[in-house]
Amino acid sequence: MPGDARAAVKTAQAYYDSNDADRFYAIIWGGEDIHVGLYDSDDEPIAQASRKTVVHMATKLAGLKPGARVLDLGAGYGGAARHLAREHGAHVTCLNLSEVENARNRTLTSGQGLSDQIRVDHGAFEELSYPDASFDIVWSQDAFLHSADRARVLTGAARVLKPGGEIIFTDPMQADTIADPAALKPVYERIHLPNLGSFAFYREQLDALGLEDAGTQDLSGQLRTHYARVRAELTARRGELKGAVSDAYVARMLDGLAHWVSAADQGQLAWGVIHYRKPG
Repeated sequence: MPGDARAAVKTAQAYYDSNDADRFYAIIWGGEDIHVGLYDSDDEPIAQASRKTVVHMATKLAGLKPGARVLDLGAGYGGAARHLAREHGAHVTCLNLSEVENARNRTLTSGQGLSDQIRVDHGAFEELSYPDASFDIVWSQDAFLHSADRARVLTGAARVLKPGGEIIFTDPMQADTIADPAALKPVYERIHLPNLGSFAFYREQLDALGLEDAGTQDLSGQLRTHYARVRAELTARRGELKGAVSDAYVARMLDGLAHWVSAADQGQLAWGVIHYRKPG
């Protein structure tokens, strides 16, 4: 792995392994799903909206059948994996770089009686060790933004897909039409990387890998709603976090969320469901 990609992995791992991040996502986000939600109203509960994203993505997958083998890249606490296993009979391999999140994933998975269908591996999605053509579906939610080598991630994902298999993921992205990427500097500083992906970037990479668009959706308005919702929830429950999350972390998070909302208001960010199929 190139040095910059390795450094990005270490940065993301240190962040998600921290007590502050773990407590914040467990308390404010709900501890099952830690990704952008689909909202019907501005005050919808975060956990409910986040689960709707999982359900929506699952309905798009033709290959999601009992026994389907799914690889979840950047699986977090494993909420999506448990839904796919419980509701669709899938066998899911969770690959995630945070051992703190992995431990919570295993505990929650065991508690729901799903350990025989879900495997949790520690590792980075830039270096997939799985055999070629070993998964029916590659799944990811709001994780690729943390990679310094997103092209490498997609190449690996395409390699482990079976012919006819599907890749589906979401990611906070910069808009294709952004005139001055430097305007997103406050956002880039939050992820410690020089850029975000974009719909155009992912289309170009997946097309070059020989995959075919199976129904990509631009749902960019949900990104703004989500980050504004998280910021409002964090503000309202700030006192509840005393002793569990440091004041410095909360202050940085509020500031960072404000930058994301502002950039979304200016049309500089994008988000949606990217869905491609490997020709069979």
